[in-house]
Amino acid sequence: MTAFSPLAEGGEPEPADQDRRPAGQARPGLVRLRRRRRRAALLGLLGLVALGATVAGVTLVPADDQPAVPPSARGSQALGLGTGQRAAPTAYPTSGPGRFAAADGRSPVHGFAGPLRRYRVAVEEGTGQDVDVFAAGVDEALADPRSWIASGELRVQRVPEAAAADFTVYLATPATSERMCAEGGLSTDGYTSCRLPGQVIINLARWMDGVPDYGAPLAVYRTYVVNHEVGHEFGEEHQACPGSGQPAPVMQQQTYGLNGCVANAWPYVDGIRHEGALVPGV
Repeated sequence: MTAFSPLAEGGEPEPADQDRRPAGQARPGLVRLRRRRRRAALLGLLGLVALGATVAGVTLVPADDQPAVPPSARGSQALGLGTGQRAAPTAYPTSGPGRFAAADGRSPVHGFAGPLRRYRVAVEEGTGQDVDVFAAGVDEALADPRSWIASGELRVQRVPEAAAADFTVYLATPATSERMCAEGGLSTDGYTSCRLPGQVIINLARWMDGVPDYGAPLAVYRTYVVNHEVGHEFGEEHQACPGSGQPAPVMQQQTYGLNGCVANAWPYVDGIRHEGALVPGV
């Protein structure tokens, strides 16, 4: 995280008038000089507010004239910040060594019936993220009765052994996730998450920042992205928003926008599978 020192307001103080005189007897030249200084200072201040300026290497930008923010840095705007507010940059690396640490232990079996799908959870080294905390988040998403187990057609369990797992959920830096996804022929621009056979790859930037204009807390987006990518592992395809104001299907590509729907992290809403029209070839 880059630390920025606040720019101290104000400038150099005016020099004291050492030659004090009775009223009406001040030196005319000094009075005119002071007036010119005050006028110049006022005009300069107005210029800074209206146009923005660079002072000592720091750019001042009016709140109503914010520069465009690239997708990779816009996550804080999706988390409830108002116009003109600025959050400190989220601290996480954009690249890593490509080595992963897997979570130990195993979860209970969750679900009611159907075949057991076992998964492993791993976090790229150097991300600053605790693998057990990430594993707990994945477990919570997949074990919820609103998740895929609500179908009654499958059960899930987290396991530590690669050999025992049907698939692995990875948390990877943007560069590593892009490289992993590209190996399966998928282009993510280092921005989105993806799924390859046996690999659910969650982009660290999306996990930490969410996406702009999502309209829901970061925890909701995190649950969505797990259920969405794991849904692909379970054979689900992309779907479209079924109508303005309705919950977005979990298989809608909510990372790219809601298209009139509202954020939703679950395959089942009020006990019923919530779906939209299939989006072929996407």
